[in-house]
Amino acid sequence: MRWRIIFIGCCWACVSVQAQEKAVPTSRDSVALRLERVLDSVLGTTATDVSVPVLKKLLKKRKKKEEPTEKNGWKSAGKYTLLFNQSAFNVDWQGGGTTNIAGNTTLAYELKYRKNSLTWDNSLLADYGLTFLKGEDFARKTNDRIELNTRLGQQIAESQWNYSLFANVRTQFAKGFRFSKDDETDETLRTEETRFFSPAFVQSGPGILWKKNDDLHVNIAPVTTRMIFVNRMFTTTPDYVDGDYFGVEAGRSARLEFGGSVAAHLKFEVLTNVSLTQLLNLYSNYIEDPANIDIDYTLSINLVVNKYISGSFVFQAIYDDNATGAFQVREIAGLGLTYTLK
Repeated sequence: MRWRIIFIGCCWACVSVQAQEKAVPTSRDSVALRLERVLDSVLGTTATDVSVPVLKKLLKKRKKKEEPTEKNGWKSAGKYTLLFNQSAFNVDWQGGGTTNIAGNTTLAYELKYRKNSLTWDNSLLADYGLTFLKGEDFARKTNDRIELNTRLGQQIAESQWNYSLFANVRTQFAKGFRFSKDDETDETLRTEETRFFSPAFVQSGPGILWKKNDDLHVNIAPVTTRMIFVNRMFTTTPDYVDGDYFGVEAGRSARLEFGGSVAAHLKFEVLTNVSLTQLLNLYSNYIEDPANIDIDYTLSINLVVNKYISGSFVFQAIYDDNATGAFQVREIAGLGLTYTLK
């Protein structure tokens, strides 16, 4: 009888403990403590050269499983930047220089859509800059670009490769001029060379996209059509007609090309609050001089001072023998205001 009472008492104690454990949820700290004790007891009887590789392997597996997957739906992000630069010299300054003030504004906006393995990436990049030199009646452009990109991607199995279809439009906001000096009066003269949608480059084509993530991807489009649009004034007015204009023949307003293109994007953080972005676009015209590859390379370094103040450095090099037989190079550096768009 006494053994029965002891047995019933033990069972009742066990049931009570289990009920209390269910009633009071185990905290993360207590779970972590018990896990630490179990691991310590196991590792204490295991050689280090055996336990360390096993732990690393298990942690690597768990980290891979816990990586968050991108959600379906729309996602957008953008940034508006306004940079200033100013230089001033008095009449006694002997080192040379011209008093000037310059400003540059940039809008970068991305709109992305995902549905399972299907992605649709859209981006807008708009740059415009002016500099005002003392003694001149007009401003000079330091930057002028409008670029629209859209790309559909369909993931191949569960790899980093995708079938893709892209389109790109590139032009400018305002008129561009070539500056020269009058030999007699030493006055600065300007001749119009470009204007809005003259030239305008429109590219599209299917291809293959390798995409590790949003910061590293390469799109290869071996079948790409490119249209070049210009204002007919530049191909019909005697003052402007000199051979062809951006490859467009005299008397015409457009040119069709067929070739292949490669577009690469790389972005990474160099230091805390300092990021570096590189863009490379290559195009080869299969019909005419396929070995003469058009190159458009842009290097951007962005420094975040705080939420509203940032600095940037931009270097761009373009080679297009339809425009000129040499590299076109521009460089912009400045400190200014930044507003993040959502």
